[in-house]
Amino acid sequence: MNPVDRILLVEDDPRLAEMLTEYLTQAGFRVTHAPTGGAAMEHIAAAEIDAVILDLMLPDMDGLDVCRKLRTTSDVPVLMLTARGDAIDRIVGLEIGADDYLPKPFEPRELLARLRAILRRRVDARQIDAPRGAGAKVNDEFLRFGRLEIDPAAHAARLDGVPCELTAYQFDLLLVLAKHAGRVLSRDALMDLLKGEPLEAFDRSIDVHMSRIRAAVEDDPKKPRRIITVRGAGYLFAKVQD
Repeated sequence: MNPVDRILLVEDDPRLAEMLTEYLTQAGFRVTHAPTGGAAMEHIAAAEIDAVILDLMLPDMDGLDVCRKLRTTSDVPVLMLTARGDAIDRIVGLEIGADDYLPKPFEPRELLARLRAILRRRVDARQIDAPRGAGAKVNDEFLRFGRLEIDPAAHAARLDGVPCELTAYQFDLLLVLAKHAGRVLSRDALMDLLKGEPLEAFDRSIDVHMSRIRAAVEDDPKKPRRIITVRGAGYLFAKVQD
C-alpha cells in the first residue's frame, strides 16, 4: 500500500468523520472530508484521489447518485457505508459500481481492512497494466472465447469489440473464472483465488457482482451461456459459448 494514498471521506456526521479522519491519518492515509454529495463531486473533479469512502445517507443527495455519477468519469475504488439492514442499498450500490460495502455500525479496523483490500486490488491492476521489463513476471495471456475477449494486460474485456463496463473487482472475478474455464468454482474457491479475501457469513455480494458481470458479457443475462450457475456448487465459465 502506498503510505500517502489519498482518501475522500464522504460523511455528513461530523463526529464520525472526525474519528475516521484521525484513525485513517494515523494509518498512513491522506484524508479529505466532504460532508455532502455536492462537495464530494467538486473535490473529485478538482483533485486526484485513490479511493472514496461513501456514506449513502447524505443531506443533499443520495450516496447512490454520487456513486452513479462518479462511475461515468472514473473507476476509482468506492467503499460504501450503509445503514444496518438496508440490503437493497448494498445490492444497488454494487450493481452501479461500488467495490465493497460496510454496514453501520462498524469497527474502524474492519473499515481499514476493507479499504486496504480495494486499494491492493487497484495496485495489482496497475502492475498488470505496466510495461514489462527484463525479468518481469508474464501473466497477461490474452483470452478469447468466441465473441468475448479478455485482456489481462489492459485489464479489460470486450464483447464483439465493445468494452464491457466492469469494476476492477468484477474484472478480477471474470478473469479468475475464465482462467478456470470448464471447471465449477465455489464461492470459497473464488475468494481463495482472489488472494483469499474472506466473505462475511451469509454475504451474498459475490452473487451481486456476478450478476453485474453477466449484464456486461452475456447476450441475455437471464439466460446466461458464458457464466453458468451450478446450483449448490458454484459458477462455471463455459469453454464453448458461441
